[in-house]
Amino acid sequence: MKNTVLTFKEMKESGEKISMLTCYDYSTARLMDGNIDGILVGDSLGNTMMGYGDTLPVTIDDMITYGGSVVRGCQKTFVVIDMPFMSYQLSVEQGLENAGRLMKEARCQAVKLEGGARVCPQIKAMTDAGIPVMAHLGLTPQSVNAFGGNKVQGKSEEAARILLEDAYKVQEAGAFSVVLECVPEQLATLISEKLTIPTIGIGGGNGCDGQILVYQDMLGMFDDFKPKFVQHFAKIGEEMTRAFQAYNAAVKDKSFPDDDHSFHMKDPDSLKRLY
Repeated sequence: MKNTVLTFKEMKESGEKISMLTCYDYSTARLMDGNIDGILVGDSLGNTMMGYGDTLPVTIDDMITYGGSVVRGCQKTFVVIDMPFMSYQLSVEQGLENAGRLMKEARCQAVKLEGGARVCPQIKAMTDAGIPVMAHLGLTPQSVNAFGGNKVQGKSEEAARILLEDAYKVQEAGAFSVVLECVPEQLATLISEKLTIPTIGIGGGNGCDGQILVYQDMLGMFDDFKPKFVQHFAKIGEEMTRAFQAYNAAVKDKSFPDDDHSFHMKDPDSLKRLY
């Protein structure tokens, strides 16, 4: 059975933690499928897959292309696709149209968008149209320029109050869950206790109803930067580097391909007539 929004709701009610990772391609999605509860095709693909310095250049067509490949790799795991920068901010109608494209063309089970009260009209319109919406509060990467960098949000009493109010508002607008990114653990725990919808933390501490990480981060594929909230569950980057080096060496010393990895004529002597 494929996980659904009801699965997330039931997990919160039972106290079972929700596991999520980002994913951006079919091959990785097949490995993740059935081994975690949910996948987010994040606009972080701008960084991880496209080499941009932030998520801002990512387009709705990018999300459809990458997102659709992930959906096709999943039989059990719930798939959410990010709505990229300026794909929903202009108007309710713009947001509804682009959310509809993600559902129809990429065939995901839900969409995610960043922001609190200011995007509640979009959330309500989408949910009224039958599109499940995951909200995103705290550090919202699409607002990196407005924040002046990637900074923890909600550290003061006033900032915490606004964040809690936004959490109530996105829930009321119809969001089925909310991501809390780079939020103090105490505040994220409070929000998780107050809301009836699941909270998914990334740098929000263990009090959230679930957790999400960028999969390249948790696999240790990049070593140039490690956020405070990231734990390496493997050192895949080092192993991949060793494999690439070993392949390069084998090609150059002619040990690959060997006889076992080559095809052969039925009658090798027949080639003599071709010389």
